[in-house]
Amino acid sequence: VPLVRHAYALWRDLETASGQKLLTVTGIAEMGLPDSALVQGTLASSRQHNLRHEVLDARALMARYPQFHLPKDFVGVVQPDGGFLEPEKAIHAQLALAKAAGAQIRTGEKVLAIEPHDGGVRVTTQNGTIEAGAAIVAAGAWASSLLPKGALPLHVTRQALIWVKPDEPALFAPDRFPVFMIESAGGIHYGFPMHDGAVKVALHHHEREAVDPETYDQTVSSRDEAMIRSGIGAFIPAANGARVAARTCLYTMTPDEDFVIGPLPGSPGIIVASPCSGHGFKFAPAIGEILADLATGGETPHDIGRFSPARF
Repeated sequence: VPLVRHAYALWRDLETASGQKLLTVTGIAEMGLPDSALVQGTLASSRQHNLRHEVLDARALMARYPQFHLPKDFVGVVQPDGGFLEPEKAIHAQLALAKAAGAQIRTGEKVLAIEPHDGGVRVTTQNGTIEAGAAIVAAGAWASSLLPKGALPLHVTRQALIWVKPDEPALFAPDRFPVFMIESAGGIHYGFPMHDGAVKVALHHHEREAVDPETYDQTVSSRDEAMIRSGIGAFIPAANGARVAARTCLYTMTPDEDFVIGPLPGSPGIIVASPCSGHGFKFAPAIGEILADLATGGETPHDIGRFSPARF
């Protein structure tokens, strides 16, 4: 929570520096049985860190957000500061500012190896070699292919996402409908208000299907869609409209489902950044600051002990 609070401030700084709106605050509603992991976890964090929140029973939550259809024994934790980011715009903004600050952006260049070399690192790409004091490896699902074999116990899982168009789109506008997560026997369904003409919904962790990022099936099957629609139909029937789009993406998972941030054991010049397990992007500017600290000074004032690669 301290890290995401810092990230909020940095996202606002990035918006100011780039002149673009990247973060939309809608509130977030996290729903399930009172003893569910989702409700218990968000309540514990909210109380420990004094985050603004309300606990509503199903009737009160549906009175506020009539788009939801909840079992009477469900409760919801509503945090008014929740929202969503626009990742593509954010990445372009970060790249543009980096380039303006003197960074060299080399896209479409495949990295073949990253190795310790003369107290620093050597990066081999399809176009040659680069020697530096440190290398930050933030390669997502491809991290394991670039690190020494067995360096980290990462595995990659396939996720599916769909975008639907409700019959009454105005009900799902960002000023009327929150970001949401709902835990049930079918898992944790999550989604977002209307954006670019559709509501995005997915099943967190989906089937936990381990895949190779180079060869995995990128099509969204009828089975994939049915798993997602089971949550929409049960809990948000007014959103269960025509499919507008469908995509797959990848989670990079650690055994404890936490992040990996820090120098690789035995190779201090190789700094690994894997904000893993499907919940990392919101932290991007804060983690970027930490990585810059580590690469240039070898330490950071942020508490990142729980993310150490050495824990494995």
